[in-house]
Amino acid sequence: MTDHVDALLGTDGPFAREVPGFVPRDVQQAMAVAVAAAIDERHALIAEAGTGTGKTFAYLVPALLSGKRVIVSTGTKALQDQLFHRDLPRVRSVLGARLSTALLKGRANYLCLHRLDQARSDGRFATREQVAQLQTIQAWSGMTKSGDRAELAELPEDSPLWPRVTSTTENCLGSECPMFADCFVVKARRGGQEADLVVGNHHLLFADLA
Repeated sequence: MTDHVDALLGTDGPFAREVPGFVPRDVQQAMAVAVAAAIDERHALIAEAGTGTGKTFAYLVPALLSGKRVIVSTGTKALQDQLFHRDLPRVRSVLGARLSTALLKGRANYLCLHRLDQARSDGRFATREQVAQLQTIQAWSGMTKSGDRAELAELPEDSPLWPRVTSTTENCLGSECPMFADCFVVKARRGGQEADLVVGNHHLLFADLA
């Protein structure tokens, strides 16, 4: 796979032809070859590369070509979203890779329909702004497929409404929840179990390993 990866990211490769602004870099190709070799030979690899190297393509290309199930973990949720929604689709498109992918975050990142229903029924809000925010969440809840709160960019991340409409391990009712069949957390986890490539984050990964 190493020679193939090197050629794909080279001057005459499909990335140079199809990705606007893509510039072949020797260090990117070297990293991609190292990642491919590590996958082929089943050994660990620690790689460090500076800004502008093109690290994302350097590990995604061999990962997608490997035919193996892959977990990609990022340091922040912002990078996670960028990788899943921007970089991964680009690489898949160029490679013509037919594989399933999933974005997986911790449960506090997903809307809980049961707690949303409780918050709406409770009706106690400190400000009119919070009432408006709840209405925004309610409208979004009928359109979202993932329940990922990152979709609702117009709502501040520190809004006091989020803890009221998301769940924790302590207050989650699990299979006893009246809305379990539509639970976004359950759907996300099932998607992660079935996917060929999962994009997660370090916090979730190490929490799962603990």
